[in-house]
Amino acid sequence: MGLRNAVIGSVLAALAARPATAAQPRAAEPIPAPMRDLVWGKLNFLHTTDTHGWHAGHLQESQYSADWGDYVSFAEHMRKKADGAGVDLLLVDTGDRVEGNGLYDASSPKGQYYYDIYREQDVDIICTGNHELYIASTADREHEYTVPNFREKYIASNLDYILPETGERVPMAQRYRKFKTKNQGLEVVAFGFLFDFTGNANNTVVQPVRDTIKEAWFQKAIRETTADVFVVIGHVGVQMQEFKDIFTAIRQQNWHTPILFFGGHVHVRDATSYDEKSFAMASGRYFETIGWMSVDGPLKKTEAPEGERGLSFHRRYIDNNLLGLYHHSGLNASTFHTEHGKSVTSIIVKARKELDLDYTFGCAPKNYWMTRSPYPGPDSIYTLLEEEVIPDVAVNPKRKDVPRLVIANTGAIRFDIFKGAFTRDSTYITSPFLSVLNNIPDVPYSAAKKVIKLLNNAGKIMADAYMANEFMAIPEQLSIKESIIYDTPVNPFSGEGAQKPMGQQGHKEPFVIEGYTTRDDIGDDGDDAIHSRINFYVVPNCIQSELAFPEEGEPETVDLVFFDFIQPWVLMALKLSGAMYTDKDVSLYVEGTFTELLAGWIKENWPAKC
Repeated sequence: MGLRNAVIGSVLAALAARPATAAQPRAAEPIPAPMRDLVWGKLNFLHTTDTHGWHAGHLQESQYSADWGDYVSFAEHMRKKADGAGVDLLLVDTGDRVEGNGLYDASSPKGQYYYDIYREQDVDIICTGNHELYIASTADREHEYTVPNFREKYIASNLDYILPETGERVPMAQRYRKFKTKNQGLEVVAFGFLFDFTGNANNTVVQPVRDTIKEAWFQKAIRETTADVFVVIGHVGVQMQEFKDIFTAIRQQNWHTPILFFGGHVHVRDATSYDEKSFAMASGRYFETIGWMSVDGPLKKTEAPEGERGLSFHRRYIDNNLLGLYHHSGLNASTFHTEHGKSVTSIIVKARKELDLDYTFGCAPKNYWMTRSPYPGPDSIYTLLEEEVIPDVAVNPKRKDVPRLVIANTGAIRFDIFKGAFTRDSTYITSPFLSVLNNIPDVPYSAAKKVIKLLNNAGKIMADAYMANEFMAIPEQLSIKESIIYDTPVNPFSGEGAQKPMGQQGHKEPFVIEGYTTRDDIGDDGDDAIHSRINFYVVPNCIQSELAFPEEGEPETVDLVFFDFIQPWVLMALKLSGAMYTDKDVSLYVEGTFTELLAGWIKENWPAKC
């Protein structure tokens, strides 16, 4: 089977006769990169997760600039390749499709265009993320639109929805799915889980995974003796306990059946295996990555005796750009784009125009990084907020002379700011949430000054009080606990048998742009494109600005101002500091969301034209 005999390619991504044309008019054109090919098997998967509304692609980052229409075209071509080889290809998505980009967030109601755009992809197995559940209206729209759009393909193994008409609690979707694949008739039993999330709106109920796997329906499903493979998708990190518990429960009843896991939530590329007949992968964030998993060997139970089914697993993290998609599909700019895909791209162009997402508030004078530059530091987005933005926007005219501590959680910021135009789209990309600034007035400074230390350093103490501090920080730090710093860049082409991109064999060090250089439990060969490495600097859970303080000495009391999302943690930290406050003591400090305040600050402080 020719498709299975793929090896590392030494060619540039789809070196076409014509250069790639960016799908969205303002998108950066992708740069050719040396590639690793996909390894096909009998059962293959394309995986997206944590797309957060980025379905127009990354307009300022060339290596992730393909849009949802391009993915529709890519999937159609890859399904044809699978059909031609007599193997199977399934598409999966593991949630957090909303919040994080103007294409979703800028409309009223939110998602006015998103639901119709997303549904154009033919996803075979889909589940919910936590961001579909934070706000009751978002959960309503998920139940009203996405669930019926995907019908039996949508799985909600541990999620219920409260019907607004009757108050009845019902499953958000079916608990599991049993089906046969198109070409080989492989019998698949699939589940769709969410991690043990507790911040959901009151019109949904998330049941802990450890309780769900004890229920009669689940125990019956994992005893499906005819299943050739179990597929568990979930908005769960592949290193998290929830997936390990599910694996244990299934494996106890099925010693030899392959179990495949597709995760998300932590915004990283990752892969692992729980035993020799299982495999798990997570495929990044923000539609930067399209995950690829393949399984080869005797998958059908009738093909080999139990216990002798030698299987091989492969994964690849595909950079989402047209050159890469051309390469993996074997096509080029003139043959790749399907009518369906072009139609979806056109819908996105129209939606962006109607939402005026290219309106510019100001011109960023340089790049400001979340994790590529250390905090505190001149290139850190958090230093920008702490020293410049917050002092100007966290002002209540009636209390502007009152000393105050302003605390913001780093997780409220979701993306870097790039040098150049800061647009309406950029505001939602950087700060997508409806966060507002709340206040507790006249807090004894002796207690208030301890809050930031408890939020950042007292994880064990807060956890004992059922307050997990890590959820205030960026999702990536759920899996990356320490900074990753490279003293010098590594040339990925050095050494014996090194790859060389076509046309650059005469250069000692080929041009390689910065990007993912993933090292997971499987190895360091998962990324499809070869990149130079990027530093990752861990950031605190929260940052703090001290404003209107006396020139000498300490104030007796301060206004304690904070993002509303972290209110439960702030109240607990105050309690641990000996100051008892409740929700009744909290009031709004400044009108407007932080997203609006940030956009206003940029309009006032950065040049209008770049």
